[in-house]
Amino acid sequence: MVSSLRMVRLYLISGATLFGLFLLACAPVPRMPPGGAAIPGETTRQIVKERLSAVVVTSRNELGSWVNKRFSISEAPGDADGGSAAPITHDGYFLTADHVLARSEDKNVFIIYGNGGGIVTEKARIVWCSYSDDLALLHVPRKTPYYYDWTPPGEWLVTGHGIIHGGMATGFRTEPGRLRTALSPEGMFTGNRPFKIDIPLQPGDSGGPVVDAFGKLIGINSAVEFLVPLETAIFIDSEGNRPNTAKIDNIIEKDRKRRAAH
Repeated sequence: MVSSLRMVRLYLISGATLFGLFLLACAPVPRMPPGGAAIPGETTRQIVKERLSAVVVTSRNELGSWVNKRFSISEAPGDADGGSAAPITHDGYFLTADHVLARSEDKNVFIIYGNGGGIVTEKARIVWCSYSDDLALLHVPRKTPYYYDWTPPGEWLVTGHGIIHGGMATGFRTEPGRLRTALSPEGMFTGNRPFKIDIPLQPGDSGGPVVDAFGKLIGINSAVEFLVPLETAIFIDSEGNRPNTAKIDNIIEKDRKRRAAH
């Protein structure tokens, strides 16, 4: 008989955060809004396909030969590392997971961007990153007309909300899933909010977008959890992060001003 396993996580939080959590716990969670249970269809899959983006970390100075030969294994960078990303503006800003950039010191970071079907590659600059939130913001000097808008920050995203994942490994193949964590409306002091989904993700998906049935961005994939009682791993859930969208917008706006000043 196999004994059950469980993992306990301990978090140290400030009094202010604890007070915020207390207020949230006292607030009623609303029912599923109209359309919230909608299942992502072909239109949403097309949106994801047009925006499919990868992060590649390598010592190479360019990836043109690899891309031009349709990512041939023989042309692949031998030291390549990376994951997925999500374009979030029209002018080259992408969100990914911080751990995707773990080996980026003294190396080049590239974005491979779907661009509506015409793949382009650009060297990226790290604008901001947060180890604790497992989020990072990259910028490339290129227009990115195919990008994600956020789901409305002022609305609830409740458990059961229909989703799809847009990572490099599962973006074309997985079935739609559901949100397993309720996300309350964003306020001025709302920090990063981890959430869970029921789609089993794969290597290469890290940093990919979690998207609702209408093609709006919910957050960025971070990890996948398995229970391993013996030899066969049992999927539990995948984890993502939703930042304070106003904070991300503020970081982007400040970076735009710095670029304009140089």
